[in-house]
Amino acid sequence: MNRRTLLAATAALPLLAARKSHAAARPDLAHPGPGHVGPLNLITDVAGLAIGEAHDGKTRTGVTVILPDQRCTAAVDVRGGGPGTRETDTLTAGNLVRSVDAIVLSGGSVYGLAAADGVAAWLGAKGRGFSMMTQPGVPPSPIVPTAILFDLANGGDKNWGLNPPYRSLGLAAVEHTTRTFSLGTHGAGYGAGAGALKGGLGSASFVTGDGITVGALVAVNSLGSVIVPGTRNFWAGALEAGNEAGGLGATAKHVDEEDWGLAKLNPAARANTTIACIAVDADLDADDLRRIAMMAQDGLARAIRPVHSPFDGDVIFALSTARKPLPPGPRPLAVARIGALAADVLSRAVARGVFEATLPPGMTGQTWKMLPG
Repeated sequence: MNRRTLLAATAALPLLAARKSHAAARPDLAHPGPGHVGPLNLITDVAGLAIGEAHDGKTRTGVTVILPDQRCTAAVDVRGGGPGTRETDTLTAGNLVRSVDAIVLSGGSVYGLAAADGVAAWLGAKGRGFSMMTQPGVPPSPIVPTAILFDLANGGDKNWGLNPPYRSLGLAAVEHTTRTFSLGTHGAGYGAGAGALKGGLGSASFVTGDGITVGALVAVNSLGSVIVPGTRNFWAGALEAGNEAGGLGATAKHVDEEDWGLAKLNPAARANTTIACIAVDADLDADDLRRIAMMAQDGLARAIRPVHSPFDGDVIFALSTARKPLPPGPRPLAVARIGALAADVLSRAVARGVFEATLPPGMTGQTWKMLPG
């Protein structure tokens, strides 16, 4: 070893020792250990959340409400080319209120935005909502961001004249919330279609080795297909936990770049939308949640092909119930971990929503369980 090499190596010793000492004292920088699927494998494994569902069988549509125990910080990310939303601007950076009293996912296209009216009325009657100060006779203003999907052409009776059912459906859903709820043809997924298959409501969860819970809820009404062309395997099959979506897992089948398989063949603006909510129990701020919602969009890209097209209205909300502190260590690293998990959990939720879907009474079409093989 020459003198220059020896001096460089000697100078590096304190730095190497410091790095080893730092790593030993900071186990949070390493993988915290194996995690597991939550006990319910639903978004409500995140403490502080309940879900309400309501549907109208005649109209073939429905509403899902995500109801936190108390107001919580939230964010949103919109990627589809034809979104339909309410109060999402409230959640953007620089605005006064970046928290929510509830989140609504609804069928019904633009008519479905009225589901938030019923939810807001229920919350306001209970004194829940935003207010700068308490004034006698002045109700609070519930913040209820909402996203809608298009299910108007599924054969249900939409001749509602001046009385679309969505306000009533929103009210019915928020009045009957629970931690255990049904997937598939329920709530906002009641009239949904995932490509050429029946779509539905899906949910999944994961608990990290250091105790952070990440959950996802999604209504799948996509232009794209959720299964690999020529197979029954979900695009998200590699991420499947146990037999939650049929147990087929991944496939090694090669797919042509422009083979969309069972995608919809008659796309139209706003006619195809996947709307979702990510929930975590870690104490995150609105900017952290915005990043997590953005990362979670990649979960849709892994589960649906194609996605985020001009004809889709894809929207993802993210919220925190703040029941647990972030693990010790750099905050950006924690956000990256949670965001990556959010994408995986959302992919699983998409597959579960289609796997669990059934045809409503009188509706024709094909479900995943009807596929050959």
